Amino acid sequence: MPRWIAIALLLAVPDVAAAAAPSVQEVLLRAKPAVALVVSEVTAEVTVACPGGGKQQVSPPPVRETGTGWFISPSGWVITNGHVVSPAHQPRQDDERQLRERAVRQACGDLDDKRLAETVARAKVKLDSTISVILSNGMRLPAAVAKYSPPVADKGMSGRDLALLKLEAADMPALMLGDSSSAKIGDRLHILGFPGVVLSHELLNASAKVEASVTNGAISGFKQDISHQTVIQTDAPAAGGNSGGPAVGSSGEVLGVLTFVSLDQGFNFVIPSAAVREFVKGTGVDLNEASRFNAAWHAGLADFFDGRYARAEKSFAEANRLLPDLTDVRRMMMEAKNPPPRPFPWAQAAAASVAVALAVVGALVALRWRRNRYRIRPSEVIRLMAASPETPPIILDVRDATTYAQSPVKIQHARHVSTEELQKGGAHALDLDASRTVVAYCS
Repeated sequence: MPRWIAIALLLAVPDVAAAAAPSVQEVLLRAKPAVALVVSEVTAEVTVACPGGGKQQVSPPPVRETGTGWFISPSGWVITNGHVVSPAHQPRQDDERQLRERAVRQACGDLDDKRLAETVARAKVKLDSTISVILSNGMRLPAAVAKYSPPVADKGMSGRDLALLKLEAADMPALMLGDSSSAKIGDRLHILGFPGVVLSHELLNASAKVEASVTNGAISGFKQDISHQTVIQTDAPAAGGNSGGPAVGSSGEVLGVLTFVSLDQGFNFVIPSAAVREFVKGTGVDLNEASRFNAAWHAGLADFFDGRYARAEKSFAEANRLLPDLTDVRRMMMEAKNPPPRPFPWAQAAAASVAVALAVVGALVALRWRRNRYRIRPSEVIRLMAASPETPPIILDVRDATTYAQSPVKIQHARHVSTEELQKGGAHALDLDASRTVVAYCS
């Protein structure tokens, strides 16, 4: 096959490696079930003695901090920020005073500043701290702090603002840690989490509020915090409530954990995954533990985006059996049952058309070459005659009798043999010298 045809055929074949790479939508759908809402809450029972009244028990609104966490291992291990769980893990005096004051205002109504302060000081308080992890199916799981690193601060503190939580769970969706040391400026980042503006939005229902939101951006720099620890700067938007959320790369790997966010776009910061890997050492977290949910969920997504909807539906059903009613799993099960109509494969049809056209052209070229492989030019005949004057080539004029008779063109020293004679007697009947070159003139 001519070289140019082979090259054209190669260009017409789609890039298999590029086609095999998962889309951004598939990458994010893989990640979302592993991201959960973290609620750190301090409740209180306060005994209040209002001026001129008896004692009463009051339960004021709790002190609550919300943030984002994600499963780093299927056995119920969750990573979040230290400052997200600190109200419950290390209650502050300010939180206790705030609860006392809320209880007094609730029980006694409006008091002047002096009476308010006196009543608050006399109030007896019993605190109770809880940390909960809420999945997108609404399931609330109690969590305990297995390891804690405080937020970085001045005065020599060098915390990493990380917390490792332990839940009683198995086969949970989990995210894989990536290699933050290979990250570069400009690499894409996707931040998953639960921004407060979504949690508190009055137009959204409860299920929408516990489904992780996604914002997109890129790595815009590598900085150091005041303790000289590396942080990744990103322009991906984030808000309060996103704290602790995973920053996912283009392949779905976690490149870091969002920490304190800035009000200015382009100044959000991520704790690198290398620091997370170091943080969980010696804790019992198995970073290579397999998840049956992940296996079913990822297989279903791969089949769905390849158009194998029946197979995808079976895998989604298995994922739903392992962890029922996750929002994304329910949605994808419905889409697999009612798949969108297949679009006409224009790219494949065009590639097939090009391949067929090139094959036809190649066949015609090959046929022409086969027919003309023994054809020589008149100049070559003259060269043969000049090169061997004693034994010049035998020239046969094989035009049919009518054409030969009517044609004014006659070749000198040529022997006319009609096609009819050739058909009757064959080439052996011509009695030609086999040692000499034979040239046939046929048109």
